[in-house]
Amino acid sequence: MTTQLATQENQAQITESVLLGGDLSKLSPSQRVSYYRSVCDSLGLNYLTKPFDYINLNGKLTLYAKKDATDQLRKIHAISIIDVNIVETEKQFIVKVKGQGQDGRIDMEVGVVNKGDMRGDTANAQMKAVTKAKRRLTLSMCGLGWLDETEVQTIPNAAPVFVNNDTGEILEHPQEGFSQEDGAKSDAIELIDPMGDWAVKYAASEWNISATDAAKSIASKKLGKRISKDDFIQIVAG
Repeated sequence: MTTQLATQENQAQITESVLLGGDLSKLSPSQRVSYYRSVCDSLGLNYLTKPFDYINLNGKLTLYAKKDATDQLRKIHAISIIDVNIVETEKQFIVKVKGQGQDGRIDMEVGVVNKGDMRGDTANAQMKAVTKAKRRLTLSMCGLGWLDETEVQTIPNAAPVFVNNDTGEILEHPQEGFSQEDGAKSDAIELIDPMGDWAVKYAASEWNISATDAAKSIASKKLGKRISKDDFIQIVAG
């Protein structure tokens, strides 16, 4: 009986830690899976699309919203973007986005991106600022206080945590070279030479131009000697 009471008390402490403190590290792997799916179900999101990932912020394991989450939420709640205002300064793009929900409620959010964040590619910096503002607006209009992945990237003390979403197990892998979804090897943050053979051929194929013209265009962007493969693909995609 004493053991049972102690277990119940411990479970109550865990529940309190999650509900009040937002620390998912106190949950068992199976509880973590259940919690993740319950959150998705409560919001009408498809958990199979992995709409959230995990992050360690201020000593707590918590969730942050990915593109899949905000895109689905905008559709579910019929949130329309009715105005986008872009202000360019010497160092930043400041984007104000106004949106309207299906109930007629109007809200506004701001997204700010430093031009240096995209290695001088101002076009991508501007698009990222617009995306950031739209996602912040979506979460705000849905009454959700989660961070969006575009915000996570700018928080110095935020550390991604690799969790197997099928088992709920926290994976003790280095951050580089592993995917958040299943802990498997990934090329998402592989560093490449933007003027290398693969990069030039990839850009030429995507832009439908010759390799020579692609190399000239890449060189004009001054991307440096090494760049994240993921960033390079995003720059090519425009």
